[in-house]
Amino acid sequence: MKGIHTTGEYYKHFIEKAEYPYTEEERACIKNTISKLGDVETLGSKPGMLLGKIQSGKTKTFLAIIGLAFDNDYDIAIILTKGTKALAKQTEQRIQREFKPFHDRDEILIYDIMNMPDKLGGWELKKKIILVVKKQKDNFDRLQNIFLKKHKILSDKRALIIDDEADYASVGYKKKGGEIDANLTAHKLDDLRNSVRHASFLQVTATPYSLYLQPESVEVKGISFLPARPAFTELVPVNTAYIGSDYYFDSDYSDLLYIPLTANELTTLRKKDGRRLKITDVLTSSAVQGLRDAFCNFLVGGCIRQLQAIYNNTLKSKFSLLVHTEVSKDTHLWQEEVVNALCNALNNEAKKNTDLFSSLISRAYQEIKASIELSKFHLPTKEDVTQRVQEALIDEEVLISSINSDKQVEALLDDSGQLRLRTPFNIFIGGQILDRGITIGGLIGFFYGRAPKRFQQDTVLQHSRMYGYRPKEDLAVTRFYTAPTIYNAMKKMHESDVALREAIERNPQESVRFIQGSSSGTIVPCSPNKILLTETTTLKPYKRILPIGFQTDYKTRTNKITEHIDKLLLDVCPSGASSAPFKITTSLAHTILIESAKAIIMEEEEGYKFDWDSMHAAIDYMAEQSSNPNEIWCLWLTNRNNARLAGIGSHTRYVATPDTATTEGAIAKKYAKDSPMLMLFRQNGSDSKEKGWMGAPFYWPLLYASGKVPTTIYANRTSE
Repeated sequence: MKGIHTTGEYYKHFIEKAEYPYTEEERACIKNTISKLGDVETLGSKPGMLLGKIQSGKTKTFLAIIGLAFDNDYDIAIILTKGTKALAKQTEQRIQREFKPFHDRDEILIYDIMNMPDKLGGWELKKKIILVVKKQKDNFDRLQNIFLKKHKILSDKRALIIDDEADYASVGYKKKGGEIDANLTAHKLDDLRNSVRHASFLQVTATPYSLYLQPESVEVKGISFLPARPAFTELVPVNTAYIGSDYYFDSDYSDLLYIPLTANELTTLRKKDGRRLKITDVLTSSAVQGLRDAFCNFLVGGCIRQLQAIYNNTLKSKFSLLVHTEVSKDTHLWQEEVVNALCNALNNEAKKNTDLFSSLISRAYQEIKASIELSKFHLPTKEDVTQRVQEALIDEEVLISSINSDKQVEALLDDSGQLRLRTPFNIFIGGQILDRGITIGGLIGFFYGRAPKRFQQDTVLQHSRMYGYRPKEDLAVTRFYTAPTIYNAMKKMHESDVALREAIERNPQESVRFIQGSSSGTIVPCSPNKILLTETTTLKPYKRILPIGFQTDYKTRTNKITEHIDKLLLDVCPSGASSAPFKITTSLAHTILIESAKAIIMEEEEGYKFDWDSMHAAIDYMAEQSSNPNEIWCLWLTNRNNARLAGIGSHTRYVATPDTATTEGAIAKKYAKDSPMLMLFRQNGSDSKEKGWMGAPFYWPLLYASGKVPTTIYANRTSE
């Protein structure tokens, strides 16, 4: 689109009146999007893509895009939202607020499609129109009826269709009884694309995989169906104040933020069972150690923040803790009973100022203290914090709510469409608010245990309500409680997310490579739409791949395995182990890995798994990309003394670093530019209490990706 008009009333209003001013980068994103929507055909199978991050300001950006569109000959904006009344209401309230001056001057109509009058007069039809449409059949049917029957004149107007939170529900298809079936919304969107003659189509998402990871076309029940694939991608700029998955999975604070939960505790919290937990023992039972810590840490963290506000002479905030482990209403009722019992029991201890109360608050204070000191914020004394916690409990400042329905969610929304925080300390139990993308303020505790059989990327990451623009002081008291299985799944999603974004930022036209192993043992291209993101290994330059969370086999078996590997290495490197890398064949690398794996027993019951096949596949794939496809680098190091378990004070249960970035990492970056490097750390494996192994030496393998490997997602397992 040539000559975009940027001085019109709508865009000017957004730029000049925004509560949070639009940066130069955001303005460029808005203008680029409108320009591309004008220049690129975005109907049919090629929508435009606005790619942001979860809770990163995507709505703020696309509302300004609507404003600029209205200044550039667009008459209608249709916003598609997830199929719930609560989210539709939140969206409509936000639009009413942002476009208020124009609504007050009677220049614009804003409707939920289901509340739109059946008949509009000619005078009304001359106004700008914004329609909020839930992605449900009845909403789409009414929209079609209005455009094709009630007001055919609308079909001739220029419309901007925005699919908010675009995911599989919007554009995907699924297998049902062996037959491919397009999702409802995908069919309806195709109909809508054909109904509006002059329309631009923009999809807004933070989870783009369902849009990028699709074939060009697929036959659905005998009809050729074109899934939506981006015609262009515009990245929503992310402010430096934004806190996303990198903070939770890839920062200095990650270990302090994450607190592992056991499978036994999540089972205990699934349903009432007196054999697992006596409700009178909530303050002492090991069965609910994680939930008790979450409750106490939440109170202590919130009280520290309030005392900091007094110290800094700023307004005191309200805080929230979210508990979400199951979708069952019976589970929510049981968890509400447990949390209420925790609150009441701790309240009784607080009134008596018992040793148990002091020890629980002291434990929580020590927990939160570490991250506050790392962040270099003011730390109130333990005595002041304990006194404030007592006040909060005795004065009933803690409110516990179970949320099981859209109606309950609607009742809890404030005027801005966010979840209302009624008291200083709010605990929400349930899942509706997560699935629906509702914004939750003051979130400093997230107790998450929902583990579907298959983690769907767009669903799990949308559950991550702890992302967004958060005060750094709040982050210092924030904790994330989940099982290692779930944490590792989310970490894999984070890695894939980062890889895809980096590829798009480098070159929007450059595709990410998707590969899988074949039955013949070779690496072949993989149809991206088959990929399950938590069953992947993301390869990018110098990525580390290694098993974490294991014990070794019994001494007699492990000794034989280690002796065999010693001999294999001495045959190719008679001078022995040293810090000088040498080349080995890929065949030998595979043999050594197979032998190493025999001595390593993953703690699968605790959620620690490792896919050895993906490590083998990564070696073959990267070797094939190198100048010598039959060889890779090897670094052989002996006399290593890593402990099995992480130290006291660490939230990570198992040691995850047999290497160091400054030593072995530097060696990899020096040598492994063209070819990957297999590092073999011969651990002494002491069975001392300090080291925790089985008393036999063993090899801990680590694969460093080559420096030139293209961004690649390897499917360990596909959906077929």
